[in-house]
Amino acid sequence: MTGQFPDLRAGVREITAGQLKARLDAGEAVTILDTRRPEDFEAWTLTHPNVTNVNVPFTAFLTDGEPAETVPDGVPEGPLVTCCAKGISSLYVAEFLAQAGWDVEALDDGMRGWARLYEAQEVDGVDGAGATVLQYHRPSSGCLAYLVVSGEDAAVIDPLRAFATRYAEDAAEHGATLRYALDTHVHADHISGVRDVATLTAAEPVLPVGATDRGLAFEATVLADGDTLEVGTATIDAVHIPGHTSEMTGYRVGDVFVTGDTLFTDSVARPDLEAGAAGASEAAGKLWETLQAIAELSEETVIAPAHTSPGDEAAADGTYTARLGALRGSLAAFDQDRQTFVETTIADMPPRPNNFEEIIATNLGRETVDDDEAFELELGPNNCAAAPSAD
Repeated sequence: MTGQFPDLRAGVREITAGQLKARLDAGEAVTILDTRRPEDFEAWTLTHPNVTNVNVPFTAFLTDGEPAETVPDGVPEGPLVTCCAKGISSLYVAEFLAQAGWDVEALDDGMRGWARLYEAQEVDGVDGAGATVLQYHRPSSGCLAYLVVSGEDAAVIDPLRAFATRYAEDAAEHGATLRYALDTHVHADHISGVRDVATLTAAEPVLPVGATDRGLAFEATVLADGDTLEVGTATIDAVHIPGHTSEMTGYRVGDVFVTGDTLFTDSVARPDLEAGAAGASEAAGKLWETLQAIAELSEETVIAPAHTSPGDEAAADGTYTARLGALRGSLAAFDQDRQTFVETTIADMPPRPNNFEEIIATNLGRETVDDDEAFELELGPNNCAAAPSAD
């Protein structure tokens, strides 16, 4: 332990985020004892369908800097995995509980370790594309990215700066070189990796043409509706799908439609991050028009969003994707008239993503942050979707 906490020398087992995620995915139910402050716990928790979260702050386990005499109220029976921001206070709590007879483990590096977890899974059913599509998932925030590989060429869509080196490594494993790094829009919840990937690999940075109107301050290729990029024998088609933001652009690769923050597997975009509350109704109207256009596509279209929501379960292929036909049957948004959709969408907006204004400025190239600052800025939930819109 550090000098901040008593050294109990209880010999508690520490597990990594990857080990915890594997157990959860295998179906194990895990109770997380989160030892952070209640306000931090309320803002952001470790989410998975098999996780139950309980918050008892580490201060409850101390009395005047010494171990408390009894186990605080609210601590559930074991087995438990303790968790905090960096894995320090939660390790002390795990040692305290182990000495009291609890079956307990500690999450190494806490929520920071969880935030560094990044997984890749191949998307099934990529028909007629001449390409392999990998989906990346960051469980801590629900952020999704995509690697398109065809022959000796590859492109990454919505890359995260924190994992910029990963995409080139995975492309190389498929015998390919990154040619393009694309964003669907100017992200508000995480630091884009487009420029970092381009610097590391000489890939061409690509953004929607509307990013220029929003103040894009670095050189990049811009794509308009109907423009295409050739990746090996595959084609990436740009489709303007505004509503979440004015420049939002999706990318089609065969049957796969990367929809950015426009359409998720359980909801639709929130329309207020660019336009603000005053412009949310107009943006929601554009989003309604976009969804009507998407609804005209083949029901077999694979919708590949930029985010998951807490508690989402993966599809049969392990990815967070869904066929358009299934979404048309499950999301009320597709059946609402324009006025109802607008009123419903703006009625219950979640909190805005942490530090969203600084993140947007950074992604436009108008502000500069180092890697540590970038990692800190994007910690927390993404909150880029409106309230779930299932029937």
